[in-house]
Amino acid sequence: MNGQEDMQRGVADGFSTIILAAGKGTRMKSDLAKVLHPLRGVPMLTYPVAAAKQAGSGKIVVVIGHQAEQIREKFRDPGLIFVEQRELLGTGHAVLQTEQVFRNHNGAIIILCGDVPLILPGTVKTLYERHRSAKAVVTVLTTIPEEATGYGRVVKAADGNVLKIVEEKDATTDEKKIREINTGIYCVESGFLFAAVAALGNRNAQREYYLTDIIEIACKRGLRAASLPAPDPMEVMGINTPDELERADLRMATRDLRQAVSFTRE
Repeated sequence: MNGQEDMQRGVADGFSTIILAAGKGTRMKSDLAKVLHPLRGVPMLTYPVAAAKQAGSGKIVVVIGHQAEQIREKFRDPGLIFVEQRELLGTGHAVLQTEQVFRNHNGAIIILCGDVPLILPGTVKTLYERHRSAKAVVTVLTTIPEEATGYGRVVKAADGNVLKIVEEKDATTDEKKIREINTGIYCVESGFLFAAVAALGNRNAQREYYLTDIIEIACKRGLRAASLPAPDPMEVMGINTPDELERADLRMATRDLRQAVSFTRE
């Protein structure tokens, strides 16, 4: 490992977590913040919080925006740190808001999504382990759904390293043929993460600062970007509509909710 890579990766064992939960969720057809929609009787955000805790995360930072105070009220767990994203300028911008919280952190940070409630603790832990074994600065959780339309495509080199993630609106015709997609879940070394998100641009169809662009930044710096495929696309499904929430509810019905429910305020 060269000096730059050693500096960027960090050496600390264990990981902390950022959970992105600032969005409005307009397709839910409700005034309620997306992550507060109930799933098996508790807010959707409960489940990624539980997954991070059960996987052994240290610090857990939740980025909130829309209906921030309602989320703070619902989640009174002293183990959670809330950071507010006052302008919803994309996932990269959301992560940047946590920089001060991680000022003295040297090690890996798992990035989860507040609207991906079916993620399992074992998957979170395996992502971290894959990241460490690959000696990567960033490792993305991917999956291959039946239909890839609408998702960011994972572009890889011949050796399997990830070159970039291209959002569908910005993808070429050939890139849209790729079936492997980005789940929005990552493991990233903190030193690299905050330098990369600070360097993001917004020259894309949405005019937002995409967290996905940190993959390409890593490649340009000669650093490794790895991936881990999730075998069950439903586990990493983002909830954007009432129909998807209903599907998640049916899947969640088979799970033990006792630990998850304990993280929310009665």
